[in-house]
Amino acid sequence: MSVGTHAEPNEQSMTRSRPPFGIALMAAGLALYGQASAAPAKAAPADFATLQQQINALRGEYEAKISELEARLKAAEAEVADAQQDQTLAPVPEANGEIILADTASEPAPAAVMPSQNAMNPGVSVVLNGNYVARSTDPSLARIPGFPMPDDGGPEHRGLSLGESEVTLGANVDPYLSAALTVSFDGSGSASVEEGFIQTTDLPAGLTLKAGRFYSSIGYLNERHGHNWSFIDMPLPYRAFLGGQYGDDGVQVRWLAPTPFFLEAGAEIFRGDRFPGGGADKNRAETQSVFFHTGSDINDNSSWLGALSYIHTVAHDRVTAVDTFSGDNGLGLATLVYKWAPGGNPAQRNLTLSGEYFFDRQSGDFNSLSASLNRTGWYAQGVYQFTNRWSLGLRYGALSGDRPARTLSRSALDDLGRNPRAITGLLEYDTSEFARFRVQFSHDETDLKANDELRFQYTVVYGPHGAHRY
Repeated sequence: MSVGTHAEPNEQSMTRSRPPFGIALMAAGLALYGQASAAPAKAAPADFATLQQQINALRGEYEAKISELEARLKAAEAEVADAQQDQTLAPVPEANGEIILADTASEPAPAAVMPSQNAMNPGVSVVLNGNYVARSTDPSLARIPGFPMPDDGGPEHRGLSLGESEVTLGANVDPYLSAALTVSFDGSGSASVEEGFIQTTDLPAGLTLKAGRFYSSIGYLNERHGHNWSFIDMPLPYRAFLGGQYGDDGVQVRWLAPTPFFLEAGAEIFRGDRFPGGGADKNRAETQSVFFHTGSDINDNSSWLGALSYIHTVAHDRVTAVDTFSGDNGLGLATLVYKWAPGGNPAQRNLTLSGEYFFDRQSGDFNSLSASLNRTGWYAQGVYQFTNRWSLGLRYGALSGDRPARTLSRSALDDLGRNPRAITGLLEYDTSEFARFRVQFSHDETDLKANDELRFQYTVVYGPHGAHRY
């Protein structure tokens, strides 16, 4: 007998369908009473003997049927118990590849749901990017006076290239934890761990913990992967103050408030090895951040999001180009986002307006000379999807530097009296939610000589992929 392929009666249904013996006996008595009423009024002793024999036969047949059903129920329960025992002896791979049986019967099961055969297989997603870049200036010589950046924070090479691609493996580990690993590949084929973390899924009071390597949740764009950016590249202030975006090894705690509107707060500590930090080799975390997010629906067509973030880093001989810096760096961000879609459905038309303001304070030793600078930046952008496949975007960003001490005049911290700025236009065509083609034109005046840049990009995503943030 195969459990699950035959509709065997269970104990409850059998009890519900089995009439009590007294009722059966009464029914038999009524039937015999009808026969007796048609007989002569005075019954012979032989008639009573016959009646007693019929009652005894009915009793035996009924009890035999009950015994048969009870035996089938016990057999079904035994088969289910054997199946559950087999699952507690699940194969577990050892580090050397040997398979052993782990008896988990001594621990209570977290859920009574039978896992499928693919429950332990992670979801695998792949993102592919292709680029073409044409610039009026040499990207190897690009700089932003007054804003030293890491070597990997510069523009991409000119010509055709396979941009950064990534492979992500993610799954629920158990009812309490999930995990994800994202490996990125640059155009030359070099691989690196972009993100790799575990995250809780069942903490009380709206709390979530994350640990590993991940992008910080400061700002609006920092924790988004490249394929989820509104434009091909990051806005100018992100490139100047964070070298693109900040990600490091650390721990994060988030709290989602039980309010009728969206309200979230969080804090992070990081190792502090990434720009604008660097050189972290102590036992303490050299980077700390806090963030607050809130938002709500305005009406059926629109909603808004606001955020405040702050990140503090300590640098130890941080190297940018040929310069070194040791000291403190604090960066505050204020964010405002507005989204509109008719009836709340963005499939046909939608508009997203967003902007952020950056305030950066840097204090320490630059090339062994004292340096203290206050710098600001901002950007505003809008992307309008005017039909179900086509979108237009416009972005403007600007920076404001600070003149350093006379001893650092003409150094990389000197903005040369300029206010860097850049304007970018975008045209996008989506073949589906998994693939898109973009053409983008930028005019920036970040360096002494203005640069015009034309870029083409395709991006495809395949495999299970997590939902994007607001």
